[in-house]
Amino acid sequence: MNLKALVVDDDHNIRGVFTELLQLAKFDVIGTGSDGKEAAELYQKLHPDVVFIDALMPKYDGFYGVEKIKEYDPDAVIVMVTGSINVDERLEQCKATAVLPKPIDIDKIISVTSKFCVH
Repeated sequence: MNLKALVVDDDHNIRGVFTELLQLAKFDVIGTGSDGKEAAELYQKLHPDVVFIDALMPKYDGFYGVEKIKEYDPDAVIVMVTGSINVDERLEQCKATAVLPKPIDIDKIISVTSKFCVH
């Protein structure tokens, strides 16, 4: 069975490319969102196996999304994806399952999810 994934990024193009990469790697992308608030709402509605969320987004960032998802489900598998090196301290305090740098590397994604997600 394919892993059900939620992709959250404020950049529509990145969301689209990330979704396509995941689908090529046999993930079932069951939802996409554009901010941390939407991530939390979609998580509760869709119950994905893994959430891929951008760290820095306007208004409700990825840190907000991780916090709200973890409040709802402390065991949620959340991969924070970031292109910024200016968030190191917040990343250390964040309860994300894993942190991956942009640009997106599908091999790293597969490696990380295979460690934390039960098929």
